[in-house]
Amino acid sequence: MGVQCVDCVAAAAKTQRPARTALGGPLRQGRPVVTITFIAICVASFVAQQVVPGWTSRWAFAPFIGEQEPWRFLTSAFLHSTGGVFHILFNMIALWMVGPYLEGLLGRARFAALYLLSAVGGSVGVLLLASPESLSWYSGVVGASGAVFGLFGAVLVVLRRLGRDARGILVILALNVVIGFVVPQIAWQAHLGGLAVGAALGAAYAYAPARRRKEVGIGVTVGMAVLLVAVTALRYLTA
Repeated sequence: MGVQCVDCVAAAAKTQRPARTALGGPLRQGRPVVTITFIAICVASFVAQQVVPGWTSRWAFAPFIGEQEPWRFLTSAFLHSTGGVFHILFNMIALWMVGPYLEGLLGRARFAALYLLSAVGGSVGVLLLASPESLSWYSGVVGASGAVFGLFGAVLVVLRRLGRDARGILVILALNVVIGFVVPQIAWQAHLGGLAVGAALGAAYAYAPARRRKEVGIGVTVGMAVLLVAVTALRYLTA
């Protein structure tokens, strides 16, 4: 029976290319840590909303204050309605439904960028569709729905790219869109903004040439961030 040299095996392992998913994400075993982290932040923030005075008003987004405190475009996505657990429960279930799948396919970095930029896109959607002459300009908005809709948009594109059945996601997406317009006090504007950003990023990540995935991923992510900032600045200048 032969004996393998430990150093030789280690050197050979370094020369092998790491296994990748169909969309270029590194194959990893174990838990979807980014998805779990986002859920943990939302839950921790929800607890803080219950016990820390002013926590919600400190981080919630409203168009009238976004120009002076731009971090609210993102922090509002980690807050939820304090009137019950259903708002956060539904969002976290939806995040868990699609988050691990996308995180595994895209890798942690692109998935995190997708989620966070979709969250910002949701707030930008609220800003663009609000009027300074109406209450919508001064109404606070909270919830991870914009980010979740971004994941819905991305997974829809990804499934189409991989030739898999996307009808289930289409049904869920259609139902949530209808609910956003029918049920009062739901920021459907955030849904549309997050959906648009998520679908655009998902398409770029999914259809990038295999040899240029890293460059395309970085370029599109930075470009989307710049676009969101530019659109936001233009909206405030013309408000």
